[in-house]
Amino acid sequence: MKEASGAKELVVRAARVNELWLTEEQTKNMRLSLRVTRTLCRKKTPYQELLIVETPEYGRALVLDGAIQLTERDAFCYSEMMAHVPLTAHPNPRRALIVGGGDGAILGEVLRHPHVETCTLIDIDQEVIEASKEHLPDVSRALENPRADVRCMDALEYIRATNDRFDVVIVDSTDPVEFAAGLFQAPFYSNIKRILNPDGIVTELTESPFADTALMRQAIAEMRKVFPIVRMYWGIVPTYPAGMWTYGAASLGPDPTAPLREVEGTRYYSGEVHRAAFALPPFLRELIGQ
Repeated sequence: MKEASGAKELVVRAARVNELWLTEEQTKNMRLSLRVTRTLCRKKTPYQELLIVETPEYGRALVLDGAIQLTERDAFCYSEMMAHVPLTAHPNPRRALIVGGGDGAILGEVLRHPHVETCTLIDIDQEVIEASKEHLPDVSRALENPRADVRCMDALEYIRATNDRFDVVIVDSTDPVEFAAGLFQAPFYSNIKRILNPDGIVTELTESPFADTALMRQAIAEMRKVFPIVRMYWGIVPTYPAGMWTYGAASLGPDPTAPLREVEGTRYYSGEVHRAAFALPPFLRELIGQ
């Protein structure tokens, strides 16, 4: 409104709203932002920047070096496909190894399988494990399971030196930089092959076909140098770059595309989803030369 002639105009503005947002730079031209209501943990570990926050859209989120590793709302999309594809395709998986995965989400899925006698989890960062136990109890509860053998050490060194043997190996790595840089290369896959039993299967995340095309192609190409059977499969993980996520499955014998048993209590994985996930869109087949 205006006062009498010559008076100053009264301008009404809305009050400022101060909000905290988590923004992940997924590529240099693409970002994902989530509104944050509470910061639960933020620290610099000896290996990486560790952050756990509460978000209204996806619940609690674990972030390492600025990259979202999981959220409470969609973690099952990733962890179920990483765990159940190799474990249902293997005829008799009794010993499993997880490289990385200190949050315990994939470990929990592995231990759904009653025939798995022990699952060894190797994560270099003790602080990720402890923070997950404190702030992500529903995700991390399997870390205390008696069938879980959790070790804090360099997985590359362990795999090079161990005499242990496994039926299934699941590589749940962070992005391939610094201490994780060797996890998408043929020498690493050769060491994995050495510790597999004769019918062994390995699965590994192979990133986004849109945001990480070159890395995805490299991972599959390097697997093919080492393993006689290599297949790609895919799924949806909403908070991962571009939402479409790929996985590599390499085998010394069993067909990774064929589930041999069902799993109870899953929310994303099923036998039908398993088989369908290996049906690649033409653009993906072209990218990896399949």
